[in-house]
Amino acid sequence: MRLVRMVIHIVVLYVFYWLGTWIQDVLQLPIPGSIIGMLLLLAVFVFTAATPRWLQDGSGLLLGNMPLLFLPVTAGLVVHGELFSLLGAGLVTAVFISTLLVMGTGSWVTQYLLKKGERYRE
Repeated sequence: MRLVRMVIHIVVLYVFYWLGTWIQDVLQLPIPGSIIGMLLLLAVFVFTAATPRWLQDGSGLLLGNMPLLFLPVTAGLVVHGELFSLLGAGLVTAVFISTLLVMGTGSWVTQYLLKKGERYRE
């Protein structure tokens, strides 16, 4: 039964991805379809009684296997090694700076939300 539930969760996530991609194609938006799909999913969670827990099994499976999902990207980087010989230092610098920004922003937002949550519990 858990396997069926996981498959249904993954299908639901894929439907939101597909809807976002379709909206992006139809409206010719500069935002990637996957982001639009995640915003649609967020809207469902915010404006309905649905909760993220309803998709926990499927999303947990995908997150747990995320390193496997990045293997094609890594293989593509190996194949296009000449790109790194031309632009390597700039790309590494951009990746390093963006990683620091994402980590810093993420940790700041997490701390802010945790402190805000503690105020509501008191």
